[in-house]
Amino acid sequence: MYDLIVAGGGPAGMVSGLLFARAGCRVLVLEKHADFFRDFRGDTVHPSTMEILQQLGLLDRFLQRPHSRIDGAELRLAGRDWRIGDLSHLHTPAPFIAMMPQWEFLDFIRDEAVKYAGFRLEMSAPVASFLDDGHRVSGVRLGNGRELQAKLTLAADGRNSLVRNMLPVRTLGSEIDVLWFRLAKAPGSGPGGLRGNVVRGAVLVMIDRNEYWQCAFVIPKGAAANLLNKGIEHVRGVIAAAAPDLDLSGLMAIDDLKLLSVTLDRLERWWKPGLLAVGDAAHAMSPIGGVGINLAVQDAVAAANRLAAPLAAGDPLDRLLGDVQKRRMLPTRVIQAAQKLAQERVIGKLLEPGAPILDAPVIVKLLDRCPRLRRIPGRLIGLGLRRERVRSTQSENSYSSEQPRRDG
Repeated sequence: MYDLIVAGGGPAGMVSGLLFARAGCRVLVLEKHADFFRDFRGDTVHPSTMEILQQLGLLDRFLQRPHSRIDGAELRLAGRDWRIGDLSHLHTPAPFIAMMPQWEFLDFIRDEAVKYAGFRLEMSAPVASFLDDGHRVSGVRLGNGRELQAKLTLAADGRNSLVRNMLPVRTLGSEIDVLWFRLAKAPGSGPGGLRGNVVRGAVLVMIDRNEYWQCAFVIPKGAAANLLNKGIEHVRGVIAAAAPDLDLSGLMAIDDLKLLSVTLDRLERWWKPGLLAVGDAAHAMSPIGGVGINLAVQDAVAAANRLAAPLAAGDPLDRLLGDVQKRRMLPTRVIQAAQKLAQERVIGKLLEPGAPILDAPVIVKLLDRCPRLRRIPGRLIGLGLRRERVRSTQSENSYSSEQPRRDG
């Protein structure tokens, strides 16, 4: 029997596996795919996450992985560029957003986790169901029928988690979906940071990834099928309305666009005896602000801080599971409320067809004119609310003297 089984090898699952193994627990992480490579997954690693890596002594090695850095945000609105955010003055080890493909982040966490004797990772191991007798969860059943037992099971299997069939979900609704695509950057164009392009009826966000732009074209909820059915020439024309200076010749086929169906919801209860949900399994976030990965990592740290030591010691956990939800519910509620407000009052209004935007809102003008004011959105996006600090201690016997292994 394992101390902990983690269903899902995303950011919440992998960081949980690392932290619990570090504390001396016997951990098995189960990932349904054969590798971590998924295009257009969230890849904004914020300063709050890099604080956690610094506390673990991993930040320097992490930043050796391929990435680009963003320390500010611009918005193109009413015919000109406006500076609206600044992270460079944050008092933190890494005062910037590291744009790193999620597979690089997960590969890095895996390479550090396998150094601990209690950590095991299985790829191509989809969890079909939890072992639930109606009173408590005692492990998982894989797609091939294999059953695995654990003292605690962590549901970190994303917004379509199996746990959502077991625990009540509160749906907040969403007014938007997102079409992701990439465009090569012009040679010698230099760093571009994070840019938003806004006209009435179209919103395009461009994220600098060194060699290319990762682009998010925001559309009204449910509008993707009608838009895509009109063909790539029509789609290019719609996108060009938001960014007329952008070379869209690299967007050659409808298959170049990947749809993210945006949901905004959370479990009303994140746990039952033997089971705890974290990350997107507990709370599906909008892509606004790019905070999903970082909230998931904070959940993992909070769970390890409260549960890892008693789990390693063999102490009962059921009465402690609710403490993790209590700790993480406030930032979840506040951020989801802000995302909901932004979708309804700002983005949703901009997506309505009508006359062009002739002037920028007052707040945009203030942020552009006042460098100190730009630090406020920078801090909210970069550090969030109720940052976690690693308090779960490293077990003296957890570090493996053997050659690191990669299972699966």
